[in-house]
Amino acid sequence: MDIIGLDSGSTTTKGVLFSDHQLIDQYLLPTAGNPRAAMAEVVAYLSDNHDLKEFKLVTTGYGRKLIDSDLAVTEITCHGKGAEYIAPGVKEVIDIGGQDCKTISLNGKGSVVEFNMNDRCAAGTGRFVEVMMRTLGEEITIIDQFVENAQPVKINSMCTVFAESEVIGLIAKGEEREDIALGVLHSIAKRISSQYSKLRPKIGEEILFTGGLSHSRAFSEVLSEYVHAPVNTNPLSQYAGAIGAAQIGLKKLS
Repeated sequence: MDIIGLDSGSTTTKGVLFSDHQLIDQYLLPTAGNPRAAMAEVVAYLSDNHDLKEFKLVTTGYGRKLIDSDLAVTEITCHGKGAEYIAPGVKEVIDIGGQDCKTISLNGKGSVVEFNMNDRCAAGTGRFVEVMMRTLGEEITIIDQFVENAQPVKINSMCTVFAESEVIGLIAKGEEREDIALGVLHSIAKRISSQYSKLRPKIGEEILFTGGLSHSRAFSEVLSEYVHAPVNTNPLSQYAGAIGAAQIGLKKLS
């Protein structure tokens, strides 16, 4: 059976194609304020490139009900199953998306035991980092190189608007932009560690880091300091939700 898992996020839309339980392809593009169109484009890319005549479609994420699908599943459930596929046996997951942050505890088999989500404030999300980097005159894509030899400057404000003003003030005081950027990463990691601690995780339990920010080696290292545990990433980390959707579909629609 061919199945497409589709994760409609606020910033990016991700899709994966499984055929006979094997991951065949994946595709990602900016949601760009039009989730329905982005979802349709991802499905078209995967189906057309592999000449699919018939396939099942499972959706998750914010826009999961915007297009017709065979199954729509909540994103927390999908992230659990996707994490298990990426890192079998993992029990702790931190997912940082464009507009939210999810911390999830699993039972070691991909089922969710407990979770919490921050989706009401940009602080602690990829959007926060993006805004701060643009305020510093740089793009988020080069953040690892940008902060490589930096020393963090303390950022007190967690509200995006106030933090932006604080960053502008630090620049005016002559602080190095690289040091400010690393300070931003520390401020986010501190907030996320507080959210994560509410799950009461086992001390030192390895964490799978997913979402767009998981591509940042620098942030993974900073986050590890604050949660006092190894923080691991994977080339497929950003596709965790889509992979989970496909895995659930393979079980329920076969």
